[in-house]
Amino acid sequence: MKALFCTLMLSILMTATTDVRAERSQARTLGIPMDGRPGLLNAITDVAGVEVGHVTLIEGEGPMERGKGPVRTGVTAILPRGRLSTAPVYAAWEASNAAGEMTGTVWLEERGFLDGPIMITNTHSVGTVRDAAVEWNVVHRWPGDWFTPLVAETYDGALNDINGFHVRREHALEALENAHGGPVAEGNVGGGTGMICFRFKGGIGTASRVVSTKAGNFTLGVLVQCNYGMRDRLRIAGAPVGWELRDKYLPCGATSPAGPCLGTPQASNAELHRGRDGSIIVVLATARPCCHISSSASPSVPAWRWAGSEALEKRVRAIFS
Repeated sequence: MKALFCTLMLSILMTATTDVRAERSQARTLGIPMDGRPGLLNAITDVAGVEVGHVTLIEGEGPMERGKGPVRTGVTAILPRGRLSTAPVYAAWEASNAAGEMTGTVWLEERGFLDGPIMITNTHSVGTVRDAAVEWNVVHRWPGDWFTPLVAETYDGALNDINGFHVRREHALEALENAHGGPVAEGNVGGGTGMICFRFKGGIGTASRVVSTKAGNFTLGVLVQCNYGMRDRLRIAGAPVGWELRDKYLPCGATSPAGPCLGTPQASNAELHRGRDGSIIVVLATARPCCHISSSASPSVPAWRWAGSEALEKRVRAIFS
């Protein structure tokens, strides 16, 4: 798969979320200067009502053997209004630079609303997770006679026995039932378990920013599943960290002349050597009211515009530039 940038925009009109701060090691807590003012948790769940759940599957060691492992995969579920709500949200999606599999996008673009959860998993488990999401909507009595859930993917076949189909219906349902507000588990969890990013271990990440607008302050939350990037392109707070570490701490099995390798020999395959492409799923959420506009009107920008909020729109558009 070539580089993928799939995004989903959610407008969620809810009240304040929990005031318990997550105990996590993020860039800010390590003293790295980052732009903007984060929300209380610096997570997508700072947007009121949003809940996130993961199921992480880790089993086995050694060489890859189809049907046996090693297993390094999982499922992540994002519920825009939480498990107890059956109300839709305004939504849109945007793909950039090639393509990946994401179910439900045609109906999403046509209608402008999202019914039910957003699911993220590995490439070969999209169908299984999609069927489970339909079942979950039916059991929880979402209004409607039929459903087209939104399920996105990135490829974890370098570290995971992806052709062993280890993600099952019950794992997707468990991720949905485990979804909650508050602190969000990050890193080697859920759909991000088997991912690689800038030739380091990838996975799930989340953050939020409070944006001041003419209409007041609003929170913009983001969750990503990252599985992409050439090492020398990695920048942290503007610093060319990837360039400085381009020959160091490479995955085991790749050439690492200037330092120790990371990981175990089981990861030694062509996927680790390429280091040039991949995918990223980006989910954005906000409580700022927005008006849906057909994405066909402007294919280079998301399919919505913010009502009277130039500052928030500018920040979101910057993500796409």
